[in-house]
Amino acid sequence: MAEASFTPRVFSGIQPSGGLTLGNYLGAMKRFVEMQDRGEFETIYCMVDLHAITVWQDPEKLRRATRELCAGFIAAGIDPERSILFNQSQVPEHAQLGWIFNCVARMGWMQRMTQFKDKAGKNAQNASLGLFAYPALMAADILAYHATHVPVGEDQKQHLELTRDIAIKFNNDFGVDFFPVTEPVIEGAATRVMSLRDGSKKMSKSDPSDMSRINMTDDADAIAQKIRKARTDPEALPSEAKGLEDRAEARNLVNIYAALADQSVDQVLADVGGKQFSEFKPMLSDLAVAKLSPISGEMARLMEDQTEIDRILGRGAERAQEIAAPILEKTYDIVGMVRSR
Repeated sequence: MAEASFTPRVFSGIQPSGGLTLGNYLGAMKRFVEMQDRGEFETIYCMVDLHAITVWQDPEKLRRATRELCAGFIAAGIDPERSILFNQSQVPEHAQLGWIFNCVARMGWMQRMTQFKDKAGKNAQNASLGLFAYPALMAADILAYHATHVPVGEDQKQHLELTRDIAIKFNNDFGVDFFPVTEPVIEGAATRVMSLRDGSKKMSKSDPSDMSRINMTDDADAIAQKIRKARTDPEALPSEAKGLEDRAEARNLVNIYAALADQSVDQVLADVGGKQFSEFKPMLSDLAVAKLSPISGEMARLMEDQTEIDRILGRGAERAQEIAAPILEKTYDIVGMVRSR
């Protein structure tokens, strides 16, 4: 059997389950823009609203969050003409392929997913079946486009490994070389941005403390105040990265600076080593305001014309379906489904 050749293609998505944070921008959107601008891949970016409803969502808030997320993608630099930008529920191939993959994935695989354990907590018996099956749908999101590369944070790496397992098992079960074994792309100084109040926890829109995160809609004063009050330690900044070991809050702020400045951590520390946080925080604040204020302003402008946002999402869904529909049709044929022609 000849080895299949796949178009170099990137897929990734973000849940529209609340406001965008600096963590979303640095850990995902900034990298999405960079991959688009390289021109090495077809780039497909998605608001994964089907994933969002694995926990209950207020319908009106979900609609607004989906549009705001679309505005955030565009304000960050995603061009809806050069990339495909859409929301997941408008392309039914995601859910249809997700069911096929539910039948390929094994219970043991799903039970090992640490994110389900984290999100369900002690109340796992009351969690939705969708939350448990979430990784199979994520595999469908990726493989519906034969995506060869997925930019992910460390917290999603296990899910991408499951996607690879599903692709390999499907290919082996049916004696085909149909789905690619997708490669994770994990790079950058701040792929995992941590809370400003606790460097051991990921920055999250669900954290009850608004001071724990920088929202992409925050104005300059709010950004400056949150950085000024971010938790640190009394020691001066080191001159090299190994000096940040066991200093979670210090490492987080340096990582954020490095990612915003497009520098390595070592480059940043070569400049600021020996400085106290009383000197470094104003530097970080000025940089964050300079980088983020234009994005928040553009998001606000885009949200004034929600009809245009809906048009962009609809056109993106049409383009996405042009790729996904033939892949799903071939999947059904491989599995043995009778289809009218």
